[in-house]
Amino acid sequence: MKRISIIVIMLVLISSITAQGQNKQELEDNSYRRSSLYSLLISHTDKKYNTQIENCFLQIPIPDAYNDHDLSVKIVNFEGDVEQEKVGKKETPKGPEQINTFLEENQIASRLVGKWFMRDYNTGECTMDLIGSRGIYAASEIDKAKAAANLKGDAMLADAGENLIQNTFVLINDITYIDKGSRSKNVGMALKILGSIAAATTGNDAIEDLGNLTGSMVETYKGFSVKVNTSLYQLVWDDEAAAITYDNWGNRDAFENNRGNYKLKFVGTQLSNGGTTSFLGIREDQPEIMIRKACQRALDENIANLQQNFQAFQIKTPLESVDPLEARVGKKEGITEDSRFEVLEPQKDGNGRITYKKIGEIKPVQNLIWDNRFMAEEEMAEGATLGCTTFKKVSGGDFLPGHLIRQIK
Repeated sequence: MKRISIIVIMLVLISSITAQGQNKQELEDNSYRRSSLYSLLISHTDKKYNTQIENCFLQIPIPDAYNDHDLSVKIVNFEGDVEQEKVGKKETPKGPEQINTFLEENQIASRLVGKWFMRDYNTGECTMDLIGSRGIYAASEIDKAKAAANLKGDAMLADAGENLIQNTFVLINDITYIDKGSRSKNVGMALKILGSIAAATTGNDAIEDLGNLTGSMVETYKGFSVKVNTSLYQLVWDDEAAAITYDNWGNRDAFENNRGNYKLKFVGTQLSNGGTTSFLGIREDQPEIMIRKACQRALDENIANLQQNFQAFQIKTPLESVDPLEARVGKKEGITEDSRFEVLEPQKDGNGRITYKKIGEIKPVQNLIWDNRFMAEEEMAEGATLGCTTFKKVSGGDFLPGHLIRQIK
């Protein structure tokens, strides 16, 4: 009898371990679904250092936590300054008029939808390939959805709409140099040298001007600072937008006629504080990297604040390991010792749609927060070489690699 009991216990343990292994494998196979992002820059041709800021912006990649949903246009020009509209607390917030006009006139919402379905501009032909890869759908599901008869009401498409397409965002960044008055003359001289450096790489005689980059100019230039005002918009993907898309599947003329029916909604804005960036680790003959660092640090600051202030824009990141608890987020995402995260378990409902259930909370461990900001390693910042942020459990049961974490506001 005792032997039978032992065998039963062993079978239960083996079954439990096997089930846990299967759950872990499912989590690892079911890669998480990132939000998608299109990021643009407002160009001010009449303002100082605009060209340098443009060049640096084009080098800044879409953050790792988002899918790159960029369109061909990355820089736009408006006449005059972009003014934020002030509204009362009871009014629905609206984006700046110039930006709203640009988005509508250029039918940006329809272009974002067209990219989701990899729509061919000339023929109108669409495919599900991008949705399949970003949604981690099986090839059989994609093949089924490709059939026109299965487009409307298909569970996979409904899931894709809720978890992928509607989480498409547009960031419009207004980056301007902060003039420091009497110091700006020397900064301007240093930026003239930047032009000489660029010219030198093309074989021009301007290389002789490099000797003018004196220590005093570099010290002044290290005060270079920018202000970034970021406006956030979200693609509206509702029943109407889905119906327009699927009813006109592959029909070029019908899609063109319905472009104006796709919409973007304004979410909010964020203004960087324009603080001075540390330029440790940058050589004196690399002023262009100083500009890149100032721009990228300020932009990352805005994105982190938008993530914390607007739930729709919050990112979900998978746990890389559970012993210790680690995830690839850090100071670039605004994480501090006081940050708190909920742990989410992806689940499929009866229709095959992905939902997320909260199963616990975690918080960062002091002195083990990854500094993943641009060039943090070069400036030898604390935590720059960690590779992950380490967390400790606040509440909940067993966590597995692949469980998602999301910051709590």
